[in-house]
Amino acid sequence: MASFTFTPESAERVKIKVLRKYRDLAKENLQFVPGQEEQLVEQLMELLKRDRAYVEFTIKKGLADPEGNRL
Repeated sequence: MASFTFTPESAERVKIKVLRKYRDLAKENLQFVPGQEEQLVEQLMELLKRDRAYVEFTIKKGLADPEGNRL
C-alpha cells in the first residue's frame, strides 16, 4: 500500500518532476491517476530498477513542495 495520495493537481506536478529527473522515461510510461498510487509505485520500481522505499521517498519529496522545481 502506497504511503501517499494524489489529487489531480499534485499528480500532474509530480509527473512533471519525475520526467525531469528521469529523462529516459516516456510520458506514456507514467500513469499518475488519483486512487491508483500503488500501481504507480510498482511501475516506477520496475522502470527505475529501484526499491519501494526509494520510489516512495522520491514521490513524497515531490509532493512536499508542489510549487517548487526540486524533486
